[in-house]
Amino acid sequence: MTETVADNLLRRLSEWGVTRIYGYPGDGINGILGALDKVMDNFEFVQARHEEEAAFMACAHAKFTGEVGVCLATSGPGAIHLLNGLYDARADHQPVLAIVGQQPSTALGGHFLQEVDLPALFKDVARDYVHMCTHPQQLRHLVDRALRISKGKRAVTCLVLPADVQEMDAEEPARAHGTMHSGLGYAALPGVAPEPALQQAAEVLNAGEKVAILAGAGALGATAEVAQVAETLGAGVAKALLGRAVLPDHLPYVTGSIGLLGTRPSWEMMRDCDTLLMIGSGFPYAEFLPKEGAARGVQIDIDPGMLSLRYPMEVNLAGDAAATLRALLPLLKPKTRGAWRETIEANVAEWWDEVDKRAHQSAEPINPERLFWDLSPQLPDNAIITADSGTSANWFARALKLREGMMASLSGGLATMCPAVPYATAAKFCYPDRVAIAFAGDGAMQMMGNSALLTAAKYWQRWEDPRMVVAVLNNGDLNQVTWELRAMGGYPKVEETQNVPAFNYAQYAELIGLKGIRVEDPEALSDAWAQALSADRPVVIDAVVDPNVPTLPPHITYDQAKNYMTALIKGDPNAGKIVKQALKRALA
Repeated sequence: MTETVADNLLRRLSEWGVTRIYGYPGDGINGILGALDKVMDNFEFVQARHEEEAAFMACAHAKFTGEVGVCLATSGPGAIHLLNGLYDARADHQPVLAIVGQQPSTALGGHFLQEVDLPALFKDVARDYVHMCTHPQQLRHLVDRALRISKGKRAVTCLVLPADVQEMDAEEPARAHGTMHSGLGYAALPGVAPEPALQQAAEVLNAGEKVAILAGAGALGATAEVAQVAETLGAGVAKALLGRAVLPDHLPYVTGSIGLLGTRPSWEMMRDCDTLLMIGSGFPYAEFLPKEGAARGVQIDIDPGMLSLRYPMEVNLAGDAAATLRALLPLLKPKTRGAWRETIEANVAEWWDEVDKRAHQSAEPINPERLFWDLSPQLPDNAIITADSGTSANWFARALKLREGMMASLSGGLATMCPAVPYATAAKFCYPDRVAIAFAGDGAMQMMGNSALLTAAKYWQRWEDPRMVVAVLNNGDLNQVTWELRAMGGYPKVEETQNVPAFNYAQYAELIGLKGIRVEDPEALSDAWAQALSADRPVVIDAVVDPNVPTLPPHITYDQAKNYMTALIKGDPNAGKIVKQALKRALA
């Protein structure tokens, strides 16, 4: 049987080691779908409920495996739907390949049905490589370059295949002028800075008396090295949101998350340090880093474009975090345990005590912080945790204790709504023997989460361990935006824009064949987690939480306090309850 371009596409993907494709069908990719039917032994096709979900899943695949995530969508509207998930991958520097159909090449330029200029549409999100295949002999080098660039640059790439080209007979490139003869494979260099730069970095770090480390997603593969550097330098370690799993939270010098969603110990450490070592992080908020000139800086990042961008570093080391730290360690002079480290550890211990007290404060009906706090001691080994944007990200950042071997992620740079459930579902495909747990607000659930649960309902019986838990913060409010209205804009809650329709997520879970647990009593939370983590199928915990529990940043500015009070004075409908909860937390 003659091989088509679509057959050739799938064969080449398979030769690159691609085994899973996340997507949604449409007539613009009929040729690819037909070819896929013939090679299902080589691929697992995960049918998402929406193309955006497929792109989120491809992004999560990349985050949790380090390999290129591949998503597939039809032409026109299907391709358009991919964009938000692809921007999520681009913002977090994840390797994702989007394959999209296109109307027949003979119709292009004729204002044909669903005709969209797809190379132009994807030019920003896939800026490192987007191309349309117009001839069978192009296919090989287009696939090779798209995958190699995606892996090498940790970037989003895109291939556009018109419907008629998919059905054409495959052709290997002729040995002639103007043809390409590309090959397979890519092996990343460990990337270590030159010895003089390492020596300079060591001099800065050895001279510091109060060293602070900020670890991000780029340090996820360097857990042992980061811990060893911290011990050698007597440093504390703060973690950017995407680096939550770099070090376990039981270590006494790990100050937790940093930034608006961060902890007080992280804020205090950055405020008082005299030396900053930033590892694999693009943390964006300058106000949570040392004041310019107050600390000397050393940065390690695999992307030279991210060096000395957030803070003016004295030494910039371009390279892989683990390899660079291993090369740097012999040059570092061990510091004796001093007041700096003792202060950090005391602040961390005090912080976790405060979190415990705050999580157990009464609310109407459930304090959302307790939903996270009660999970920590029950977290299964090697669990994979995801969170949505919103207040679920706040509590994920502050109130959950991760252990070594766990993975955790959310939408970092884009901070978009809706990835939590797709991320967790993709994690189950990547690691079917591990437990995945997603936290999402009711706004995100109604936007995409409910439909994404149908994907889990479709596939969960294939998973070696069927356990996947989606914990919904059900508060009837677009809560993060409501708090931002108050603290950033000085506006009271606008009920017409902020209230979310009532919905019983536990009943919905039961309706689609999953298990649902509705919790309205804080004393029932621990048991709900125990039930969910011992269930024989995915579970939705529908936790009715109080929208008036404030998610206070570690440091409140004058403007934030002023805006907050202005919002209450203007007549916020929940002013009395907010003041009551704020006083409780302040007293704690």
